[in-house]
Amino acid sequence: MTVLKEVRQQPHINNEVYKHSSYYQGLIKRSLRYLSSGYPVHFTGPSGIGKTTLALHIAKQRNRPVMLLNGNKELANEDLIGAFTGYQSSKVKDNFIRTVYKTEENVTESWTDGKLLEAVKHGYTLVYDEFTRSQPEANNIFLSILEEKILPLYGTKRKESFIRVHPEFSVIFTSNPAEYAGVFQSQDALLDRMVTLPLDHMDHQAEVTAVISKTNLSRESAESIVEFVVTARELCESNDQLQGPSLRASIMIAEMAEKHDIPIDGNDEEFQELCLDITWFPLQTCTPKEKQPQLKEKLLDACKKIKVG
Repeated sequence: MTVLKEVRQQPHINNEVYKHSSYYQGLIKRSLRYLSSGYPVHFTGPSGIGKTTLALHIAKQRNRPVMLLNGNKELANEDLIGAFTGYQSSKVKDNFIRTVYKTEENVTESWTDGKLLEAVKHGYTLVYDEFTRSQPEANNIFLSILEEKILPLYGTKRKESFIRVHPEFSVIFTSNPAEYAGVFQSQDALLDRMVTLPLDHMDHQAEVTAVISKTNLSRESAESIVEFVVTARELCESNDQLQGPSLRASIMIAEMAEKHDIPIDGNDEEFQELCLDITWFPLQTCTPKEKQPQLKEKLLDACKKIKVG
């Protein structure tokens, strides 16, 4: 039975999205093959493309407990390995002979395992989400885990200096590109020990299925929203085809329209505002400033073409 540990709320995408996409089926098959052979997998791509959801989906397929670890600048060895958290005291009084009192007191330090230690010790599948948001020094500990199959217990007062990695332990890393704010350049030695798989946008039908899995909208409505977001994405002038509105934009438009009874109609003013609010900013980041006024008109025209029913 798969147990999901330490998982914060993630955007849920129905498994049907992966079942009906040859791209994702192949990606999942290859990833499971690498993991079963002892190689960690690394999904990289821009925010909103579905890296974490895919990583968790693949982790669950291994039928091992799953641990989610979120990268952040403050992550330290204490979070990964663990630390002594205080003291425990026990006292025993012996009054077996009425006139003789015997007291025995023991004081021991309390230890709490860190997330990485727990995963390594018990053979979990670790999903290390956005690992490049942690400082490279913190991630150095993975070098010995992936190469020598040991976890060094740096800076602790434990009797053992390391523990052996459980044979079922595996890691799936995710990251945003290095140019994103708040991320660090990962050390080459660590990247060299993993299989890096850049993610592309879902194909059209997979995006439609993802929107349907998050809402009660009809397929026709979901297709109209996805077609608009894909059109908006194509308006991006960057050479990087992964910039512009992501799958998350389609889901946000669909959820807002459904929750607030906004007609999915390009002639409806509220729907036009919703489309612009969700997609305009991502397009600004990949379009020269002098071209942005014309771009906004093109975006509004694309929204107005939406007709359902």
